[in-house]
Amino acid sequence: MKKIRAAVVGYGNIGHYSVQALEAATDFEIAGIVRRNGAENKPAELAEYEVVKDITELKDVDVAILATPSRSCEEYAKKILALGINTVDSFDIHTGIVDYRATLMPICKEHNAVAVISAGWDPGSDSIVRTLMQSLAPKGLSYTNFGPGMSMGHSVCVRSKAGVKNALSVTIPKGEGLHRRMVYVELEEGAKLEDVAKAVKEDPYFANDETHVFAVDSVDEVRDMGHGVNLVRKGVSGKTQNQRMEFNMSINNPALTGQVLVNVARASVRQQPGCYTMVEIPVIDMLAGSREDLIKHLV
Repeated sequence: MKKIRAAVVGYGNIGHYSVQALEAATDFEIAGIVRRNGAENKPAELAEYEVVKDITELKDVDVAILATPSRSCEEYAKKILALGINTVDSFDIHTGIVDYRATLMPICKEHNAVAVISAGWDPGSDSIVRTLMQSLAPKGLSYTNFGPGMSMGHSVCVRSKAGVKNALSVTIPKGEGLHRRMVYVELEEGAKLEDVAKAVKEDPYFANDETHVFAVDSVDEVRDMGHGVNLVRKGVSGKTQNQRMEFNMSINNPALTGQVLVNVARASVRQQPGCYTMVEIPVIDMLAGSREDLIKHLV
């Protein structure tokens, strides 16, 4: 059976773990890695792979895994979809997902390609769990409680602010879907903590949550890539009250995101042209193997 040829665009934390997940998947082969500096300072673990500056330098790519910051996903997706190559990403700005999907949909259809967006663990796999819970108790309330742990999207956002050398954003659950953001920054010489804190708190990533910003000598001394989630729904099945369901997960954040991206990369080649979120794709399409064998094992 022909293997799916995947390129990884970006080689930060998510790119690194996406490569590992691809290496562990028997139905994929790595077409290459796209990095800003190409093969310059090529990491030892990429020695056997082609490393380039632009995806057009790679051959026969079926799907591109966009391991890039959320705010650059659209730029990369538009360019790569126009080449007829599928894209998958972990765009995590919840309020922008519907507009992002609408933007990519016509591009996908014009170029006979598939995009799967917002495919991390939240949004992403947690979205599937929330959808299932709501189907089981159609009336009621759901709460998503993150952490405690490192938020990659929020950390990347802080690192983009003027005066920030390095940063870590930790999410602390307060319950009932409310969170506190604890932000730790290494400041560049001459930068003022109050200026950085103001820029962080005004950013849409942080504007709706209680946020505290602290200066530290070394972010590496406080970084832990662990994270987690607690999903709860209490509601009504039919006319029966007091139905309660709960889902818990404790994870390495970028490793799980990388795995999800590989799962949806697989699913992308099984969909009709268009732009999808994870709740729109059959879960079975994210697994390797034949439907018959999976059904026999899972149902």
